[in-house]
Amino acid sequence: MTNDKPASRVGLLISPDLFFTSKVTGTAQALGLRVDSVDDVTTAKSRLEAGDIGCVLLDLAAPRVSVAELLAAMPDSKRVPIIAFGSHVNVELLETARAAGAEVMPRSQFSATLPEVLRQHLAH
Repeated sequence: MTNDKPASRVGLLISPDLFFTSKVTGTAQALGLRVDSVDDVTTAKSRLEAGDIGCVLLDLAAPRVSVAELLAAMPDSKRVPIIAFGSHVNVELLETARAAGAEVMPRSQFSATLPEVLRQHLAH
């Protein structure tokens, strides 16, 4: 008997915070989903080209990574949503990410809605 259910997409997380990375990947695993952590735009680009990515989760505290760089790294045929999150006090950084095309939320909101965000973008 074959399983006709399509495979779930994978999320990519870019975050310098190892504890938060563990929270995100652990939440995904508990939901039967998968989020892989990558460190830079180059690695993200190669993963995006594979085509199984459902979204990119970008911690705006990640050094040397911006929404604009991620969008430039995505092939047009494989564009996926970028969900950017960061400190609520860093309004300028949040607004810059929003202007570049990301869905943006404060880190606290991202944490509170993490299961819903993962289901929305990764589950079929």
